[in-house]
Amino acid sequence: MSSQNHRHLLLIVASAQGHLNPTLQLAKQLTRASPTIYVTFATTANALTRINLPSKGSSSNLDRLSFATFTTGFDDGVKPSDDPRSVAEKAKRVGSTSLHDLILSLSNKGRPVDLVIYSLMLPWAADVARELHVPSALLFIQSATTFAIYNRYFNGINRNDDDDNKKCPQLGVELPGLPLFESCDLPTFLLPSSPHYFVAPTIEDHIRVLERDPIPTVFINSFDALEEAAITKAFDHDHRMKMITIGPLIPSAYSDMIDPYDASYGCDLFERSREYLAWLENKAEKSVIYVSFGSMAVIKRKQFEEILHGLDLTGRPYLWVVRPITHNKVMGDEDEVVIDDILKNGLGPFGGSPLEKGLIVPWCCQVEVLSHPSIGCFVTHCGWNSILESLVTGVPMIGVPQISDQPTNAKLVEEVWGVGIKAKKKNNEGITIVGREEVKRCVEKVMGDEEIGHKIRKNTKKWMELALEAIMEGGSSKNNLECFLVEVINMEGPLKDKRSRIAN
Repeated sequence: MSSQNHRHLLLIVASAQGHLNPTLQLAKQLTRASPTIYVTFATTANALTRINLPSKGSSSNLDRLSFATFTTGFDDGVKPSDDPRSVAEKAKRVGSTSLHDLILSLSNKGRPVDLVIYSLMLPWAADVARELHVPSALLFIQSATTFAIYNRYFNGINRNDDDDNKKCPQLGVELPGLPLFESCDLPTFLLPSSPHYFVAPTIEDHIRVLERDPIPTVFINSFDALEEAAITKAFDHDHRMKMITIGPLIPSAYSDMIDPYDASYGCDLFERSREYLAWLENKAEKSVIYVSFGSMAVIKRKQFEEILHGLDLTGRPYLWVVRPITHNKVMGDEDEVVIDDILKNGLGPFGGSPLEKGLIVPWCCQVEVLSHPSIGCFVTHCGWNSILESLVTGVPMIGVPQISDQPTNAKLVEEVWGVGIKAKKKNNEGITIVGREEVKRCVEKVMGDEEIGHKIRKNTKKWMELALEAIMEGGSSKNNLECFLVEVINMEGPLKDKRSRIAN
């Protein structure tokens, strides 16, 4: 790294699967984009052991991608009994010190950091970078719409700007050019009634950190055509905000095909099953229902049973990913027995009858599954990575949102892009779930011969083409990333101005 034009980017990412995958994909794209870009990818030690990138045949220039670790003081995980606020405070304190030491260590080794790119849930990384006179940018791994909602919520820019509405947005949030997001459509982090409300202060920290930045820069894992309204209109009040769409951040083998060896993100926190591809090969085109609720959401036993019954009622084959119960610490013993029995024996929870139509596996490469011609629809929790993978592979969706930004994404899927429908929930024995008949109804709407199904599939094809267009040569996301890298390499334009302001 002796050349003046060589630039060193440090990517800081939390250890959750949904954070690691897009950030790792960005790291690969950065090294692929320019021979003068060097990247250090930093995460926790435990997460780093699960990263496995191809060593041969790749055109991603992985020799310019190195890895490092930092700690937030919770290398062994967080206990259910730990107070969330105390956890956040310790993570910020310990993480800031660890990152500070890492940046200085890299500099002492002749690898000074030119730019810090930090992922969601790590707002303190920007403050550390500023203290060391290094520019920073946020990699926002959710939608531009979700980011705009966060910004409006924490700045009170709403139909009703009084403090009470800001704390409990019962009237919803309005964004120019988009339908009203009612309280049930908002990220659960913003709802005082939600058990996930403890995350709200960290989200607000992200907004405040950007406000302190002379030129706030946000990379969005999305593309211009998909979220034009949120990108172009939601920040009219703050013209300093630099929004850069660079998505979808999907392995090259399933997107731009520049690197056919780039066939996975390169990180799995869970061990994959090896049987699902052979099972899919024997299924007719667009006949299989794929079901997955991601790496974090927990499905209670009653909901599990209703979905399983609903899938059986459709008479269609289905592939369902159910994480090993050892990762679901908050679930009860009754749930553990049921799911473990299925994973080990392939038995249903209703008297031990075999699963004749379906296959249930503990984990898989999701983008690989969605790319398979046998997949006809995706029953999803509507996590943002899953949404993008579904769009890129052209698979219609049935939304069963659980937590975080998922309710917002489900609304976009159904009402804005028209690439799926959101399942309706009902009260069942004191809990709100999607019933078996609703599962069947949604599948038939999406995969059947009704007009709505044809319309959804037509929209899905349209958005698939636009998503791929964005990341191809000359596409909006590819151009956005290349233009930013020109600034980084030459240290000119807004980035140069930003660095000088930080230094002063």
